[in-house]
Amino acid sequence: MNEFKVILDAMIETLPQETSNSGNPIELKELYIPPAHKKALRLYSNLIVGDRGVGKSTWTAALADPQKRKVIENNIPELENSSVTIGFSKAPNPEKHPDKDTINNILKEKINPHDMWKAVVMRWLSKEIRKPIPRSKWQESILWVKNNPEDCSKILSKANNSFKEKNSNGLILFDALDVTSDEWEKMDSIVRELLRLVLELKAYSNIHAKVFLREDQYSRTTNFPDASKLSPTKTELTWKRYDLHGLLWQQLINAKGEGGDTLRNYYEEVTGVAPEYKENYWIIADDIKTDEEKQKKLFEKLAGPWMGKDKKRGVPYIWTVGHLADGNDHTSPRSFLLAIKTAAEDSLNKTGNYPLHYESIKKGVQSASKNRVAEITEDYPWINALCNLLKGMNVPISFVDIEEKWKKEYPGGPIKIKTEKLPPQNSERGWLGIKKELGRLGIFEEMRDERINMPDLFRVGFGLGRKGGVTPVI
Repeated sequence: MNEFKVILDAMIETLPQETSNSGNPIELKELYIPPAHKKALRLYSNLIVGDRGVGKSTWTAALADPQKRKVIENNIPELENSSVTIGFSKAPNPEKHPDKDTINNILKEKINPHDMWKAVVMRWLSKEIRKPIPRSKWQESILWVKNNPEDCSKILSKANNSFKEKNSNGLILFDALDVTSDEWEKMDSIVRELLRLVLELKAYSNIHAKVFLREDQYSRTTNFPDASKLSPTKTELTWKRYDLHGLLWQQLINAKGEGGDTLRNYYEEVTGVAPEYKENYWIIADDIKTDEEKQKKLFEKLAGPWMGKDKKRGVPYIWTVGHLADGNDHTSPRSFLLAIKTAAEDSLNKTGNYPLHYESIKKGVQSASKNRVAEITEDYPWINALCNLLKGMNVPISFVDIEEKWKKEYPGGPIKIKTEKLPPQNSERGWLGIKKELGRLGIFEEMRDERINMPDLFRVGFGLGRKGGVTPVI
């Protein structure tokens, strides 16, 4: 039992404290590249699409950090010697890009967002080739770009030739574009004009751009002439079950002290090889990243073979990821790691045959669900207003019963939902439009008999029940 406590303490200490990432630095031991993400990191991938919590801001921060980029270069050699900058993110950097309030003022002056983004690129490249342009204020840079198209063209060509001569590339990253405006029309225009500029940059062999978008942003903003030319460069950031467990063990083998030694011994015992020590941290072998049989045995060392006393309750390796999936069958690493960390904390107060108690894993799912609900309602406050009305109901449930609750609270329809942020899309289509939007976001699942189900990731946090399911958060 003392061994279990040592292991649990090590897990609690090493798993991430933060449940969100806004471009903040991550430790090298947290830098894990799932095989499917390698394509997203390649220079030709201009559009990186994914839900919240799947790694968009993590990759933005890692690519922009020279130390982290060296690790990435081991997998993506074409990034070697690259000059990387951030063209937009939540992290403030007024010299490199305007913030939300500045963008709002720029748009009030009837400035085309395309000129704004081009000014961001010109500030970056002009500095690379030591060709000064006006930059005391963003409006000044934008006006110069608008009035000097020939000079802009020369800067692009000279910078491209400079990168080519040095056998390197320039890469500019755009993330968190959903915070550029609180109005759908303005935000979509801002993103659409950025994508137009990204398409224009493709004419230059050694200048590249990556734009990190949510799926809904991508679907709404790729409706301009020649946008189809960007489609082949689109990559989705998704995490398979083996990706999530690979990430978990990448972090666990880097635990400190006696607990870390024990976890590394577990890893060697199951896989047959010790983890590799490289540049002050441990890494798991590439073949383990996709070997579900060995990953399953690894997780059994922590949680046992069953989610209870027998196989009827499910296998922890499968159960944990499955109960953290949204309606689109996507599980984010943020939710998964939070669930495991919470399970480790709760297991300290329980006794069993394995370090992680199966009841504690259920507690972990509750915690991750509560956090995911907080995240999505931060992005879309109207979801909180509607789903809170369903608290106490059991799923699956007829949409008629759901609609009845909503109509009683908002007899004037969804357009009457008050929100400080973006209103629901498809609200002009009434409650059926809302159902469609909640389905797109993975909160609702429409069954074959047309009843509405809600995956545990959201059901538990919003306080809905289901027979035999994880207990909802009250």
